[in-house]
Amino acid sequence: MQLVLAPMEGVVDFKMRQLLTDIGGFDLCVTEFVRVVDATLPERVFHRYCPELKTDGYTRAGTPVRIQLLGQVADALAENAVKAISLGSHGIDLNFGCPAKTVNKSKGGAVLLKDPEHMYDIIKTVRDAVDSKHQVSAKIRLGFDDDSNSQEIVDAVVSAGASSLAIHARTKRDGYNPPAYWEKIPPLIKNKDIAVVANGEIWQVEDAMLCQIRSQCQNLMLGRGALAMPDLAIQIKAHVNNETYTPLQWEHVIYHIIHSSMHQDESKCEKYFASRTKQWLGYLKRQYPQAHTLFDEIRRLKAKDDVANVLRKYAKAPSFDANHN
Repeated sequence: MQLVLAPMEGVVDFKMRQLLTDIGGFDLCVTEFVRVVDATLPERVFHRYCPELKTDGYTRAGTPVRIQLLGQVADALAENAVKAISLGSHGIDLNFGCPAKTVNKSKGGAVLLKDPEHMYDIIKTVRDAVDSKHQVSAKIRLGFDDDSNSQEIVDAVVSAGASSLAIHARTKRDGYNPPAYWEKIPPLIKNKDIAVVANGEIWQVEDAMLCQIRSQCQNLMLGRGALAMPDLAIQIKAHVNNETYTPLQWEHVIYHIIHSSMHQDESKCEKYFASRTKQWLGYLKRQYPQAHTLFDEIRRLKAKDDVANVLRKYAKAPSFDANHN
């Protein structure tokens, strides 16, 4: 079983990847999308989205990171894919799933699901440009307004030569509203020679097991579920391997927020750490009732040191053993 940390724009950045992979369980991370228009981007752009390039494309915990590209011009995407690989990205991921209106209006992300032939051209061009030893993956949804052309979409990805395919089991119109239609995946991938990763509505270990059954996919991608339960990946792995695991307690989660050094990013403004912490507490509220109280306590705070000082009151380091490394 392979567990992939999903790309989430404005949420799963370098610091969050560092934090979640420090806790463990993930086999691969995919970056927020790097927007490509019609030119090869400068090196600094790739380093901004993927600071892990400075450490051979690995997080602090040793998890490989793959750069995701978003755009509509095949040749430009191919040129940037080659550059990203040369800088140390562990493969290339192509975004055909972003539902954001601003992105779709610029003919990027999920809107390309309306045109599988265009998707084919993009994937084939990138695949031909990138050395075969490097993976080229694609992330899709079941469709745009509906899933009537989902088979055509999957066929385009496979015939273009993609190494793997992540399927967010909802349409663009569905957005992030439950449920995720995992059961629609098996007919799409029947007799297809491609690795497939199922994505969508995996919040608990039980969800992961049910997703595997209904999607018939061994590999899973975790997004919001990992933000709500930061050790979800390692809980899933422990369950699958019949290992004993003690879930992180609330004070351990707070410890990891501090240890991630999110408040020490000098490239961000003074309010950044406060904003990010409040944003994350919105996800943590789903699993930890203490998140409500903490959010109320820091609601009016803006300075990073003020927020960090509150967090330190509640933080406690987990035992550093086989479970928490």
